[in-house]
Amino acid sequence: MAIVNFNEELFTLLSVADLVFSPTLLDVKYDDLKKMPDKSITIGFYHGAVRNSDNEEFAHIMRDKCQILIAYGACAHMGGIPGLANVTDKIAIFKKVYKETFSTVNPDGTLPEEKSLDKEGHELTLPRFYDEVYALDDIVDVDYYVPACPPTSDINNKILTVVKEFVEEGKPLPPKGSIIASEKTLCDECERKRSGEIKVDRLYRIQEIAFDEEKCFLEQGIICLGPATRAGCGAVCTAANMPCRGCMGPTASVTEQGASMLSALASVYGMTDRETELSEEDIEKLMMQIPDPLGLFYRFSLPKSQLGRVVKERVE
Repeated sequence: MAIVNFNEELFTLLSVADLVFSPTLLDVKYDDLKKMPDKSITIGFYHGAVRNSDNEEFAHIMRDKCQILIAYGACAHMGGIPGLANVTDKIAIFKKVYKETFSTVNPDGTLPEEKSLDKEGHELTLPRFYDEVYALDDIVDVDYYVPACPPTSDINNKILTVVKEFVEEGKPLPPKGSIIASEKTLCDECERKRSGEIKVDRLYRIQEIAFDEEKCFLEQGIICLGPATRAGCGAVCTAANMPCRGCMGPTASVTEQGASMLSALASVYGMTDRETELSEEDIEKLMMQIPDPLGLFYRFSLPKSQLGRVVKERVE
């Protein structure tokens, strides 16, 4: 999807650079990349989280071969949706997938193994499946980050402009570690109408209410992660009548996206002004309207959050 979002601007990239390795677009193999001289690739885009030993090996190869390595997309940037698996571990995942699902026929309870023999005695190997999902910079040094799931046309065009100006004009690249996006919040670029007064006593899922298509979601009691999410995507979700999911990650001023959203919701609930009027039971009932807080607030960022590490310690 991210490749599709380049649209015809992909030709802009091809006009200033040669595409030497792209399994999505070219018939290439890992061995082709391994044979290239170290640092022979000017810029490399790594997408996807690191879930197994194969992913990790590829990350190291990319780091060796590329002068500049970019974590491209929410999964490489923060772990993404696969990172929600960090609430459990390998054993529990395999048990659920290969033994307990209704659609699985596995009477012998066979689980994947890193090495096994087929009926003819040939050894078969699989990558090692890790207990934890990692973002790219947990494994190798990363130069730049491109957020979103998937990166939008606006973000891709920004990348292309940086690359083109660097190659053709010798313009300096952004400081190492930069996130190629805005420093504002999603709310700052969202065009939905806001009155500035957000006080609701009930939260809704998007399908539970006939909502105003022009009004701020939060003002209507619909949870939207805009206040805790970095801008730069063009607010394409809210423009399409879907609340922000948080795929851009937090802004530089926020270290914990979920905690930031909880703080924003405190104002939505009216707890800031009325907390003395609400009993603990009332507050609990209000919070129970969020069926899956972790999956909602950390949908894309759990591996890079403090909570992700706490969960890991609990599981181990």
